[in-house]
Amino acid sequence: MMTGIRLPRSATDAIRHRMLMPFAAWNAFRNAVIPAQAGIHCRSSRKDSGEQGIALILTLLLLSLMAVLGLAMVWALSSDMLINGYYRNFRGSFYAADSGLNIARQQLLNQASAAFPSAWTIPALSNETATATAALNSVTSSYGNFSSLNAGEAASSWSENFEIANTSTCTNSFAPAAGYPQVTSTNPSTSQPTGYRYIFNYTLCSTGRALAAQQVNVSETGSITINLTGQAASATVSFAAFGGFVNDYPQCLGPLVPGTMTGMMATNGQWQFYTGGPYIFTDLVTQENPNFGYWFGGDCIQSNQGSYQSGGQTIKPAFQGSPSPGYALGQPPLAMPANDFSQEWAALDGEGCGEGSNVCGNSSSPAPPVPTDANLNSDLKNISGVAYPTTGATSGVYLNYSTSSGVDTMQGGGIYVEGSAAVTLSTSGTSAQVFTITQGSTSTTVTVDPLATPPASWNCAGTKGTTTVKSGSTTTNICSVPMNYSVTPPQAATMLYVDGTITSLSGLGQGVGAIQNYNAVTITANGDIDVTGDVIYATEPVTTTQNQIVPGTNPACCNGTPVATLIPGNDYGQDLGLFTATGNINLQTSYANDNLQVDGSQAAIGQNCASNSCGFTATGCINTFNNVGGQIQANIFAACMNTENTYFDRRYTEKPGFAPPWFPSTTLTQGGAQPTNLSASVQRITWVTSPQ
Repeated sequence: MMTGIRLPRSATDAIRHRMLMPFAAWNAFRNAVIPAQAGIHCRSSRKDSGEQGIALILTLLLLSLMAVLGLAMVWALSSDMLINGYYRNFRGSFYAADSGLNIARQQLLNQASAAFPSAWTIPALSNETATATAALNSVTSSYGNFSSLNAGEAASSWSENFEIANTSTCTNSFAPAAGYPQVTSTNPSTSQPTGYRYIFNYTLCSTGRALAAQQVNVSETGSITINLTGQAASATVSFAAFGGFVNDYPQCLGPLVPGTMTGMMATNGQWQFYTGGPYIFTDLVTQENPNFGYWFGGDCIQSNQGSYQSGGQTIKPAFQGSPSPGYALGQPPLAMPANDFSQEWAALDGEGCGEGSNVCGNSSSPAPPVPTDANLNSDLKNISGVAYPTTGATSGVYLNYSTSSGVDTMQGGGIYVEGSAAVTLSTSGTSAQVFTITQGSTSTTVTVDPLATPPASWNCAGTKGTTTVKSGSTTTNICSVPMNYSVTPPQAATMLYVDGTITSLSGLGQGVGAIQNYNAVTITANGDIDVTGDVIYATEPVTTTQNQIVPGTNPACCNGTPVATLIPGNDYGQDLGLFTATGNINLQTSYANDNLQVDGSQAAIGQNCASNSCGFTATGCINTFNNVGGQIQANIFAACMNTENTYFDRRYTEKPGFAPPWFPSTTLTQGGAQPTNLSASVQRITWVTSPQ
């Protein structure tokens, strides 16, 4: 290495600015200037010639790098634009779908609310399932195809559409919730509903779409609650709504048999009590007379007070009903049913009304005409398929069924018995009701099973339930069961109409179930009904004692509750009605304890009752008579009976429209008319979004 040599300033400046001159000029300068001034001999290196073109390579590499960077930037920008576009379309589709949900939910609410009457009726809706179906159909028909949200002020906003339609990924439903409607309030003077709560459960799914073809589903579930309050001027109700009713109870006729009486007790006369009590009334007691009658020995004292003391003795019935004091005096009278023609027609056609000039549901329209022999001939056949004689008959069991290609199918509402008969009721399996009808030496058994599936050998076409008729060696199998066509939708129900006296009505023994679950039955006689043994439900719907413990109930029932409390899980639709418009319901027992129990709502009542008919009587003496249901009578008679208990079946007031099929009804005057007050609310339970 050489030291101590300094280049002239002019040379160093030239070197520093090498890159400012051409390469050839630089070489000439280097050979001429540097050696002359510094005395240094420099040789050109062979590497100089090999270095030529390195800048081009570097430049190309730099250009390639810049190109790659540029492509990367373009790719990143394009991806970002795609992501932003997807997000924008997704959000637009989502908001369109969510807006569609709000529109559909509001229309469901509006349609369901509009179905309720503006004036109060009982029940508020005749068919809440049909109401829900119509409301949902309105939504899906209005928005079953994509509908634009760009209208009015939103005309220039981002394009959005939605549809409410059932697809493989999007379903909609709207139906009444189980256990509803519920009665929320009642008229204190009549115990009739003045408030209802309806709950409908819904599932809605909306498909949203924005500018692109991308679609988003948004679904939610929830419930719509509709509360109604109101009060009608009058209403037609079944007599089954009463725990007890007496039309003609003349003042000071005689005292009532003591016992526990639940359900509304009403009379178009006067309730009367004596010192032998106790009398326990758990619900409102009403009467037309302004005073109660209190019997002290042979003296009948009038008083508008709930108790009375005389000669050191006090008669004090326990009025536990609401409102206080638990009774209402001087009330309007109730109208009587015209006759039993509706029940006779029900056995023929399953309607029981609408014949002639009669209008179904209109209590003021003329009563149905008496069925003629020609009517009976047209509709009824016996077990052998022989029609009811056009000239009439004195005995026989007939049903309305058609025969086509060897297949018998039920058409009417029940069993028509010509002439007096003895009737035994029993159960079979889990859902079959058995009627054994005996006339002289002839016995006919009719088994009705509304839940049975007809055997394939019967060749039934799309029917449900079976009816089997047996007499001697003859058996006729009939597809389907008797139906009640006076309600919507039609329901399985059986009318047993006896055109004469029922000489004996009983189950198979004391305490043995006679009325099967899932069966609604009304038994009507054109004359007396003689009850000769227990006729009780296979499953009791209400308690028969206070604080009753019912095994197997969930939740556990019913400690801490009053008598006649509905038992959870015990409502199988089992229902019995007894009715005579001309005769008496006569009670007698052959049991060792002299007790008797007859369930169901029992009515001996009519407009044309004689003074010695249409009431409850007793043959012999009865120790305790129990009834799960109610007792309705036109007249009241003396009976040898120690205790009479009525455990009202509260399904008759708490379950709208529930009553024995084709049971007689009356018109209740409830006070000033009001329009229906309606409030509605929505509760959202789940809310889910997903791309389609």
